[in-house]
Amino acid sequence: MNMYDLIVKKKRGGELTDKEIRWMIREYTDENIPDYQMSAMMMAICFVGMTDEETKELTLAMAHSGDMLNLSEIHGIKVDKHSTGGVGDKTSLVLAPLVASLGVPVAKMSGRGLGHTGGTIDKLESFAGFRTNLTTEEFIRNVNTIHIAIAGQTADLAPADKKLYALRDVTGTVDQMSLIASSIMSKKLASGSDGIVLDVKTGDGAFMKSYSDAKALAAEMVNIGKLAGKDVSAVISDMDQPLGNAVGNALEVKEAIDTLRGGGPRDLKELVLTLGSLMAVKAGKAENTEQAAALLESNLKNGRAFQVFKEFIRAQGGDPGEAEQPELLPRAEYQEEVYSEKEGYVSNIHTEEIGRICLLLGGGREKKDSEIDLAVGVILLRKKGDFVCTGEPIAVIHANSPEKLNEAKERLLQAYEFSEEKPLLEPLIKGIIE
Repeated sequence: MNMYDLIVKKKRGGELTDKEIRWMIREYTDENIPDYQMSAMMMAICFVGMTDEETKELTLAMAHSGDMLNLSEIHGIKVDKHSTGGVGDKTSLVLAPLVASLGVPVAKMSGRGLGHTGGTIDKLESFAGFRTNLTTEEFIRNVNTIHIAIAGQTADLAPADKKLYALRDVTGTVDQMSLIASSIMSKKLASGSDGIVLDVKTGDGAFMKSYSDAKALAAEMVNIGKLAGKDVSAVISDMDQPLGNAVGNALEVKEAIDTLRGGGPRDLKELVLTLGSLMAVKAGKAENTEQAAALLESNLKNGRAFQVFKEFIRAQGGDPGEAEQPELLPRAEYQEEVYSEKEGYVSNIHTEEIGRICLLLGGGREKKDSEIDLAVGVILLRKKGDFVCTGEPIAVIHANSPEKLNEAKERLLQAYEFSEEKPLLEPLIKGIIE
């Protein structure tokens, strides 16, 4: 077996066998196949595509290229959630402790963010002393005792995907559906959960800009999970405006805390209840999503979800007092309101630009080794459909640099569009694929 023959076979529309895919991934991970040959294969796949069986085998080969987490010591049906990412997406901060409050084991591996804001791990590190480098024993013990643990993704989890994604990123081969789906699902399968709920974003602030592309990706990933013997569902959610009002690490943590205490933005709560209901049903805690949603909402109101959140912060070395008093979390030196220069209904918010503004302020990473400023970001005071008068505040910018603050204010004004008539609002939940 050699790589040259496999490249030619795929280029001519042939289907790679299970053995060929496993050999290719193993040899590439071991650095016996050079980048230029794998680049040619990735480009051939972009032009020709992959069958369902090929996509499944590629996913499994990447999942098995490193450590496969053995979570058999965790009691019950273990569930996990993955989001394709968006602006202001602090869903996991609310969702994981809320679902855990029903006694569902939530064993989650998360990564750091690359782009406009940090990932779940970065946001949680807003708590002084919070640890994500848990040993396997600590991880399992926490899930068995308080039903939740969130740890950083290890270098040995799906290393083939890490290597392959870095190559795709610089060779123009990222945006192929089977390659995207297998990349995401390889990490989820290696993480060891029994049930997986996917939050696939669509819109201006999402990787998948169109609904049709988001639906196709969701269906592809659910199918991979089914073929791999996992219970997988996907929710397609709107990202044409930021989720909630806060964009920025510590700011999003504060909004998540508010939601866990029974408040919070309506859209964030709706998404959390939708995802959480599917997770609860998969774990056998409810017969249907309606019953599950009622149980989850009850735990938001009675304080149980917030209590689990504090137990989770304490168990991983953080100070739960900062959850009780969110004002103790990282705070930017400057907080300034941005005043509208126009009047009318907010008809559009350029969501991706809001993310870039957060990156400008220092709330994200341009490179993997960039340091994040956890305190900075944007609070949106007005969203789509809200009426705004000239001179009325539409946002608050949190910054640690006067120069960056001024540039952010100018760019934020350009990110808002207004109309005389109230716009029709898109539903947050655009579809669910089981």
